[in-house]
Amino acid sequence: MSKVLPTVYLARHGDTAWTKSGQHTGLTDLPLTADGEINARRLGERLKNITFANVFTSPLQRARRTCELAGFQGPAKIDRDLVEWNYGRYEGLTSAEVLAERPDWQLFRDGCPEGESPAQVGDRADRVVGLVRSLTGNTLLFSSGHFLRVLAARWLSLDPGSGAHWILNTASLSALSYEHNLSRPVIQLWNDDHHVARDVDESLAGRSSALNQPQILSRT
Repeated sequence: MSKVLPTVYLARHGDTAWTKSGQHTGLTDLPLTADGEINARRLGERLKNITFANVFTSPLQRARRTCELAGFQGPAKIDRDLVEWNYGRYEGLTSAEVLAERPDWQLFRDGCPEGESPAQVGDRADRVVGLVRSLTGNTLLFSSGHFLRVLAARWLSLDPGSGAHWILNTASLSALSYEHNLSRPVIQLWNDDHHVARDVDESLAGRSSALNQPQILSRT
């Protein structure tokens, strides 16, 4: 008899001013843009037919607001391990600005001075993996892009730096689960953002955009 295995859904927050400008946004607590709020609601529509036994969110407002607008504020619990990578001295800088100073820099290999190393982010991800595997039923997590990429790597028992190989767009949905049994973790869904509206102008904040074509470009 087949057994339904639990799934851990990963929701990346909607756009902020710094995701638009390509600046590294770690612990800086920025709000969503108008576009980000629209797409958080669209993410909620994408999730509405899925039942969750557990919901957790990063304490940062971009994740909490996405969680709220998606319709999960009530059941959500704050988990500080879900915060984004601490970029230290590179906070607020674009990749181009960092590379101008340090041309060989790679986040998932080198980490950030005065911030976190890949191993430190991996330790946080391991705690989240341990938590969700101790629970029953489906779980929904609201967090940020680079942390969720490390989380996916650790779900598969890969090195934290393996997260460099997976793109994750804002307001996207991914899912971690198992094949056949709990000893075989897999990525079931990755970077699904077909529900996301593209380039929504702030003047259209009260209306839904008709533009809903998939896009493969990533945001920093």
